[in-house]
Amino acid sequence: MQERIQKIIAATGMASRRAAEEMILHGEVTVNGKLVTELGSKADLDKDHIKVRGKLLNPHHEERAKKYFLVNKPKGYVSTVADPKGRLIVAHLLPPSSRRGLHPVGRLDYNTEGLIILTNDGELTQRLTKAGQVKKVYHVKVKGEPNPEQIARLREGIHLENKRTAPAEIKLLERTAKGGNCWYEVTLVQGKNQQIRKMFDYTGHSVTKLKRIRIGHLTDDKLPVGQFRELKPSEVHKFLQPGTPVVNLKPKKIRHKNPKKPK
Repeated sequence: MQERIQKIIAATGMASRRAAEEMILHGEVTVNGKLVTELGSKADLDKDHIKVRGKLLNPHHEERAKKYFLVNKPKGYVSTVADPKGRLIVAHLLPPSSRRGLHPVGRLDYNTEGLIILTNDGELTQRLTKAGQVKKVYHVKVKGEPNPEQIARLREGIHLENKRTAPAEIKLLERTAKGGNCWYEVTLVQGKNQQIRKMFDYTGHSVTKLKRIRIGHLTDDKLPVGQFRELKPSEVHKFLQPGTPVVNLKPKKIRHKNPKKPK
């Protein structure tokens, strides 16, 4: 059966669908020896020879062992499969033998810390990146303090780049003693590029620190910055169960320290 090529690549676990689209646009995909650069192109994995960066996709990809790693990403890493600027990518935090064939699920920008999943499971990737399916929770430090009306607007949703953001949960965690800055806990069911930073820019109070602390039911306070662990089968299974409720979170006071980058 023919399917969009980016969907086929994502299903094999080689990359997320967004990363697969970038590969197509950058001329890294061929079908039966011909270069494919249009996102609407289709192919049949069982009949066509699809190559990504010269590597033939395995038509029996469903038999491959699935891998799942939780990484506590530090600043200074990009969450992509490759980076044309030569910057460190989040997969570099894993040993070469473990990271082969993995892609990050969603994105955390260069200056954002926190939890991100690396996997070769296309089904899990689609589940976690589809808007409204899984909540992501962040701790956010901003300059000054937005007034209640501004926070209310962010909660309801605002227009960013001609699109309205989905409603967000925003809770004040603490006010810092120096400078009058504030820490918030922000919960999103939608993950647009740099959405939280743009939301607070809208209020005139820019973000100075940003860290993702939870993905759905998944959190790990004991995982140091720059380190990783393999997910338990029960943790993965819970993500793939339809209709699984996300654990409600209670705000708590926290102490933040500047993390050290891994050597």
